[in-house]
Amino acid sequence: MHFTWWAMGLVGCATTMLNAATINVLAAASLTDSLKEIAAAYEKQTGDKIVLNFGASSFLARQIQEGAPAEVFFSADEARMDGLEKKGLVVKATRKSRLSNSLVIVVTADSTVTIKSARDLASPRVKRIALADPKTVPAGIYAREYLEKAKLWTSVESKIVPTDNVRAALAAVESGNVEAGMVYKTDAALSKKVKIACEVPASGNPAISYPMAVLKEAKELEAAKRFLKHLDSEEAGRVFKKFGFIVRN
Repeated sequence: MHFTWWAMGLVGCATTMLNAATINVLAAASLTDSLKEIAAAYEKQTGDKIVLNFGASSFLARQIQEGAPAEVFFSADEARMDGLEKKGLVVKATRKSRLSNSLVIVVTADSTVTIKSARDLASPRVKRIALADPKTVPAGIYAREYLEKAKLWTSVESKIVPTDNVRAALAAVESGNVEAGMVYKTDAALSKKVKIACEVPASGNPAISYPMAVLKEAKELEAAKRFLKHLDSEEAGRVFKKFGFIVRN
């Protein structure tokens, strides 16, 4: 009898493993730490495997258009998601935007350069400014939008050092290769090698928005929908808040 129950237990475990899904998620680089924590907890709860791939939203959107296998896209701006939706590559009914962020100017932790506002970026003491590529990457596009609105872009454009994504911009500041950088507040908070020189005023902050959606070509469609529902849960919301994101209801 003991053997029978033990054997049945094994069958039950095998069934769970057989039904487990692999969910490939393409997400903006700024979501790295929060999504890793959320995914690890979700895997323990469900048995599903979450494969996370991070990068610039523009690069990831291009990968999706070229047929990269994925179930979920979590972008750092609406424009990339809009482009995929127009091409019929996302399940429109699953699309939701629940996160926001803000921009800050960072310098190395031991920097003696004084930056009290974005206007100080025009100072001769600031020779190089790291930004995620302002032509294609959301963090850089947001930064340029703010600088143009503040009528500062023409004063600092020649100093811009474009990077592949926002984490690379942060790394450029950490290494001392640039005097300053403009990144998301959530990224700045994770580094002990930089300090926030100043924050972009709320009135000047661009409308930063993080949409997420299930992709049309998802091989694990139902599993992807369940994971997206979890990302919209209170549990996930607490993790996003812990990492500094602004969470909408």
